[in-house]
Amino acid sequence: MRVPRYYMWAFGRTFPPTETNLQENSMYTQAVAPRRYHTPFTRIQTSMSSVQSVIVFMAVYFLGTSGWAMAATKCVNPGGTGGCFASINAAVAAAASSDTITVAAGTYHEDVVIPKPLSIVGAGAGRSIVDATGLSNAFNIDGHSHAGLNHVFVTGFTVRNANFEGILITDSSYVTVWDNDVIGNDKSLTFSPDPHCPGLPPYLVAGQDFDCGEGIHLSGVTHSTIASNRVEHNSGGILLSDDTGLTSDNLISGNVVNENPFDCAITLASHHFEFGFNPAFGVFHNTVAGNTITRNGLATDEGAGVGIFAGPPGGQNYGNVVIGNVMEANGLPGVTMHSHSPFQNLNDNLIVGNQISKNGPDGDVPTSGPTGIVVFSDTAGGAPPITGTVISQNIISDEEIGIAVATNGAVDAHLNSLLDKHEIGVANLSGGTVDARENWWGCKDGPTDDKCSQILGPNVAFDPWLTKRIREDKASAKE
Repeated sequence: MRVPRYYMWAFGRTFPPTETNLQENSMYTQAVAPRRYHTPFTRIQTSMSSVQSVIVFMAVYFLGTSGWAMAATKCVNPGGTGGCFASINAAVAAAASSDTITVAAGTYHEDVVIPKPLSIVGAGAGRSIVDATGLSNAFNIDGHSHAGLNHVFVTGFTVRNANFEGILITDSSYVTVWDNDVIGNDKSLTFSPDPHCPGLPPYLVAGQDFDCGEGIHLSGVTHSTIASNRVEHNSGGILLSDDTGLTSDNLISGNVVNENPFDCAITLASHHFEFGFNPAFGVFHNTVAGNTITRNGLATDEGAGVGIFAGPPGGQNYGNVVIGNVMEANGLPGVTMHSHSPFQNLNDNLIVGNQISKNGPDGDVPTSGPTGIVVFSDTAGGAPPITGTVISQNIISDEEIGIAVATNGAVDAHLNSLLDKHEIGVANLSGGTVDARENWWGCKDGPTDDKCSQILGPNVAFDPWLTKRIREDKASAKE
């Protein structure tokens, strides 16, 4: 597990791309509607000219209108024919800020380094392939070496076989990574004698040496969107960290994150060491919305659906929102929150409207088995209490414990559906308090009846409770 590592509208899941829906004359647009727990992604058939018009519009939208009069489009194809470049890096080098680069179908063996505002548009995942075998990354949006980098847009690629992250984004803002397949990266990860990642850049070693940075990694990134990507068979899925600076105000939405065997599907991890608070670091005000998350971390039982972690002293991971995700059959609990050291802040995180089932136990917490949500503060290690956690409108099923709380702080849990009869709906395992009023406990008689799910531990308020089950979205249930 990665230890060194506003309101009621929820977003629903999208679906992995298939061969039939990755044609060049197709695109996805998100139809946002105030349907509880579900916002479908609608597929729209268009002509190629319409797609190009959309690309131009998106380039203006994401890159801004300043300099638009000078923006140009450059092209790439494998043969470098028709006035196009033969490599993406060559087109990047020739492009001016705010240009668009279109990449034709084909396989490109490159580590694409992006140092300036650009839109890079592939022909679609499965068609435009960046194979980074033997290379560090497939795409490196490199604000670490190019201060102030912003407004980069990458879409329409399969990204595979990088030694480290498939897509690395550092010290940048207003980046969009949309509708890509990020598959089979982190190839340098070795397990002899312990997990480590030879060759990883020095500024990432302290936080990422044991997993090579996962499929998509944001470090020092703000106001960016990672949406509608398929992220599978990497060491871990999508990582937000503060290895190089604060990571805040990002949206991780509508991704399918499955079967990343060694770590979490989506991780928010504060790695910065500080004896106190440093405003230049932290992971905060990020939203994880409408992702489909299954079977991550099973090789090591060290991967949550969504993990919110602070490892070293001074870690700051607060004010994040986890909303409307589907989390099933992961190695750790569906949502796992851990604070391990002094001077940390894991306060004011919201866990709202998720569907959580069939996940694993948490070895750091004295729970007896599979658990939906864990809030853990390691008091023995000097970690402070976690406060301000709100857990609401989640549907938790097929677990032995719905919500496990192991912190001396206060947790609010309301309007959740907490398992079925005979299981533990809420376990309070430390000296804090849990306000668990107005929940459904698996039957109308509440936790005082052994036919309902039960309470374990003291200081859990539960009366009044709901006498009707939380309604699942019908459309989601059909899907």
